[in-house]
Amino acid sequence: MPLRAPRAILFDLDGTLADTAPDLAAAANFLRAERGLPPAPYDTLRPVASAGARGLIGAALDIHPGDDQYEDLRVRFLDRYAANMTVHSSLFDGVPELLSQLEARGLAWGIVTNKATRFTEPLVPSIGLGHSGCIVCGDTTPHAKPHPAPLLEAASRLQLAPEDCWYVGDDLRDIQAGRAAGMPTIAAAWGYCGHTEPAAWNADALLHAPLDLLTLLD
Repeated sequence: MPLRAPRAILFDLDGTLADTAPDLAAAANFLRAERGLPPAPYDTLRPVASAGARGLIGAALDIHPGDDQYEDLRVRFLDRYAANMTVHSSLFDGVPELLSQLEARGLAWGIVTNKATRFTEPLVPSIGLGHSGCIVCGDTTPHAKPHPAPLLEAASRLQLAPEDCWYVGDDLRDIQAGRAAGMPTIAAAWGYCGHTEPAAWNADALLHAPLDLLTLLD
């Protein structure tokens, strides 16, 4: 069934618009270096980048929430990342052109991320996304994705009904949140995607490159 034409496109940030995994992985490997351990392979850390501190500390050190050392490591990880989060991060190929084309078509676009405001606000303009129509962070509403609240907040800020927005994300939580909000959902297979295949997420569409979104719109 063809998707309802949108009036706005909402995007996840990490792994969807921006390739932030290199700086996130570097913060995780900083923790390993403190312990005298060699760097974890990037291919091990990249898939869990969308899971933030929890995913990266788990992959790098096999330490998880509830473990005795976890909270101290989480604070150290976030502080290290905050000081070095724009060293290697950049937009994925095709994203600047995609956003320009959306604007040329009269479509609004915005960002809905589980990244905290502390990190999102400085990162977004530094990588060329400062002209976003709205930015909803992981701590903007009382709930983070997969709860629909952040997506509903973004639609409200754009003064649109949820069903008039598409949501694009590279994690199962993104698709779950979009469905719960009543939005058509697009799985971004170019992103980090975690440990499950995007084809299994039951998104309304699966795309392999950012500019494929323009074909879907057509």
